[in-house]
Amino acid sequence: MLDQREGDFASEELPRAFNRQSVAKRFAIVFAGPAFNFIFAILAYSVMYLSGVNGIKPYIGEIGGSSIAHSAGVQTEDLILSINGVDTLSWEKARLTMMQQAVDQPVLRLQLQSRNLQIREVELDLDGLSFLQDEKIDLLEQLGLSMWRPDIPPKIDEVITGGAAEAAGLIAGDEIISLGGDKVRNINQWVEKIRANPEVELDLLVLRNQQQVLLSITPRSKQDDGKQIGYIGVRNIVEIPEELRLRLKVIEQYGPLEAFIQAIDKTWQMSTLTLKVLGKLVIGEASVKNLSGPITIAKYAGLSAQIGLEQFFSFLAIISISLGVLNLLPVPLLDVGHLMYYCIEVIKGSPVSESMEALGQRIGMALLMMLMTLAIYNDVLRLVE
Repeated sequence: MLDQREGDFASEELPRAFNRQSVAKRFAIVFAGPAFNFIFAILAYSVMYLSGVNGIKPYIGEIGGSSIAHSAGVQTEDLILSINGVDTLSWEKARLTMMQQAVDQPVLRLQLQSRNLQIREVELDLDGLSFLQDEKIDLLEQLGLSMWRPDIPPKIDEVITGGAAEAAGLIAGDEIISLGGDKVRNINQWVEKIRANPEVELDLLVLRNQQQVLLSITPRSKQDDGKQIGYIGVRNIVEIPEELRLRLKVIEQYGPLEAFIQAIDKTWQMSTLTLKVLGKLVIGEASVKNLSGPITIAKYAGLSAQIGLEQFFSFLAIISISLGVLNLLPVPLLDVGHLMYYCIEVIKGSPVSESMEALGQRIGMALLMMLMTLAIYNDVLRLVE
């Protein structure tokens, strides 16, 4: 923008110079940046809700023994209807609501519907919970909750050439019956058993062409998050019956006006959650490892684009909200820093001195450089791990 403080320009251009505009105009120009970040998020969410957001109903799976959920009386296959009064149509909404409420609420009040359709309310006491202290700790895991999955044994979709599965004689189409003498009820058990037994020979019973075939498989070893885990080199499929699929599936879709209202609400929820977590970072109640930089952003942009347009729009909305919230922090170099200068100008009747503004910008630049360095360090650390 034209500005007398930045360089010389023709005298006829003076009326267009930014520094010669009224405080109200300068305020509006600076505020427009972060404002559009939130407007874009609302538009992205509106498009998603208009086209329909696919989800899975929040049925609860296995409850962790001696966990918070177990102590509260939560049961397998309970359906979460609401959390602290917020309706939860899908697991995505349930997770977001749990996270948002757990940041500053001591208790989560879950309204549940049991298998016999009885509705009850339980309370999950969050005292002593520290899910923000480690980025690898999942809130659901700490509560002892998990997503319910039907007990349908996995079927081999593809065998990777040169892997342990090929060496054991597995072929596409094999249905897993048991591993290491334990019956495999679902894909979770299958994956966990393999991961827990690197370099251990296991008996494997499969169903092939309506006949049971006994094999022997030894998962190979690789490192994951500092631990040795087993892997065999297959891609699995789980064939869910259509009736069960319809029972679990939910589509959150609205008309134009309602979609717009829901988009505003979602943007507000994500914005407040981001601010709350930033506040926890400042006072030391959240780990700085939760910060991410451009490498992680690029990685998840690619992943979300591969999953589908819906997830990609959601990712773009979250990034836009994060930028909007960041620009609203009271740091001199950022947009709100300039707005603070304008407020001081209104109060004292004259602009902040150039030397004071320059000092503020240097401080702001130093803070942002420290923040970006930390975020990129986290990115590189994740790549190394």
